[in-house]
Amino acid sequence: MISAQTFVRSAAERGYDFCAGVPCSLLTPLINHVISDADLHYVPATSEGEAIALSAGAWLAGRQTITMCQNSGLGNMVNPLTSLNRPFRIPTLLICTWRGEPGKPDEPQHELMGRITPGLLALMEIGHEPFPTADDMVGGTLDRAVRAAADRRTSALVMAAGSVADMPLSAPHAIAPSTGDITDLRESFSGATRLQALTSFLAWVPDEAAVLVSTGKGGRELYTLADRDQHFYQVGSMGCVSAVGLGVALNSPRPVVVLDGDGAALMKLGNLATIGAMQPGNLVHIVLDNASHDSTGGQPTVSPGVDFAAIAAACGYRTATRCNTLAGFSKALETLTSSPGPHLVHLRIAPGSVSGLGRPTISPREVADRFRSWLAAWTGLTGGNSGASSWPGLGPSATYQSPNCSRRANPL
Repeated sequence: MISAQTFVRSAAERGYDFCAGVPCSLLTPLINHVISDADLHYVPATSEGEAIALSAGAWLAGRQTITMCQNSGLGNMVNPLTSLNRPFRIPTLLICTWRGEPGKPDEPQHELMGRITPGLLALMEIGHEPFPTADDMVGGTLDRAVRAAADRRTSALVMAAGSVADMPLSAPHAIAPSTGDITDLRESFSGATRLQALTSFLAWVPDEAAVLVSTGKGGRELYTLADRDQHFYQVGSMGCVSAVGLGVALNSPRPVVVLDGDGAALMKLGNLATIGAMQPGNLVHIVLDNASHDSTGGQPTVSPGVDFAAIAAACGYRTATRCNTLAGFSKALETLTSSPGPHLVHLRIAPGSVSGLGRPTISPREVADRFRSWLAAWTGLTGGNSGASSWPGLGPSATYQSPNCSRRANPL
């Protein structure tokens, strides 16, 4: 058995400085220590898949990350681990507990996952080993994880019961942000297309803004209109783009814009709650809502009955705007420069896409490489998260105590 302090101190010495996760009783001492320790900053996720996406965004912004979960939640991670981290070659150190470990009594819901946890990690081609249980094991274990990260590979530590000594939670409870302001700019529905909306968006978005676009035809249309180093075209991992964007926003001085779809946003509505709680001042979340799964044949979503603006405001976004015309969309965008975020803009658009739409010709790894380099170049030029911007209302988070954004030698 080791202390949480021993593991966290050793991790921090090796450059680990960002952590996201969902609690487990076996993780309690480690998470309790991380919450109250300035060396490793922890963001509580609403789901295990969201935690992977948060860490992915933080890695893109130059962090070295740890993601924690109970093995019962490993199933929620399968999609982003295989369709986000793997194709983009985004590493994280996964700490996964081992509830239902064979031969140890546990609750019935853990029996099957307990038997298959090592096999599931192996099936996803994720190298794994036991979590260290003695002080002299910690350094070597973490050194192997650092080497895997340098090779752009996710690795996992499987934590058995009794690995870490008990530690109480000393940090105060989080204070819920107040409800945000809602603006309604809806008129008679104009039937604007996503391509028209993206064209308006590109005319407005400043050169210093990072842009992350959800999987599907939205990314393909954005690539067709304008391919830029600051564009992150997500493939797979549907629903994760807002969490990836949050991970970027919390760890970069850049303005960050997330271009989401209605189906994707509905898939992980919990992301909105985390964004509202973290209060990233530099984040804009745009939902382009055509009430359909356009990339898979236009099957309907349930978005016509969903008020994304009201949900965002209730979750703590500072502002949320409803619009259904290009004029209203442009007006909504122009108001975002006057105050810090997070902001949400919900635009109703017509279903459908242009015929013969191509796909990005650059690989996901190349997208990640150039996006990360672009973020690092900006941070290096500004010397931290207080650099001047032509988007003055959007500054870095005042709530989240992120690590110093000044660029240092990257341990990866």
